[in-house]
Amino acid sequence: MPDIMDQLRITVYTDYKSPYAYLAKNATIALAVEYPVSIVWKPYTLRIHEYLDAVENRSPHNWRKIRYMYMDARRLANRQGLTVKGPKRLFNGSLSSMGMLFSQKHGFFDRYHHLTFERFWRRELDIDSMNEMKEHIAAVGGMPEKFEVYALGAGIEEHRRIVSDAEAAGVFGVPMYELD
Repeated sequence: MPDIMDQLRITVYTDYKSPYAYLAKNATIALAVEYPVSIVWKPYTLRIHEYLDAVENRSPHNWRKIRYMYMDARRLANRQGLTVKGPKRLFNGSLSSMGMLFSQKHGFFDRYHHLTFERFWRRELDIDSMNEMKEHIAAVGGMPEKFEVYALGAGIEEHRRIVSDAEAAGVFGVPMYELD
């Protein structure tokens, strides 16, 4: 166990297309303000079709779960003054996850993280569109052409490895917290 003077590290697995990860973001950030902890954000890109079926194959039971989840998420969002508009389609989200990693490497993570969640849940950002993600990266202070090279190259393997390692450690959803 770390000395009381050392900061504990909390690894937070998140996905920009999860309403619950979005709603937990501010409270998670507040932990590092209130307590001697450091937050390490990692992407865990959900594969929604694996546990809620593809849209065309969803059972009535899974549709009820989805409707309830968004009703619950909107209720929680209203308490925080946030907007949660349910997506019009299923998103993969890997580009936004690679954007997270890219923004961490290039020093604009905080702005990227906040605005990616906000814009996605207002239906202002297609996180699966390379063109929109490049424009978004530029708007938050990043280099869009370098992001594209990363997202089509080294970012693919880095993202895959992080998700694989997370699953090996027992991560199955988001937000998920791992303490040291």
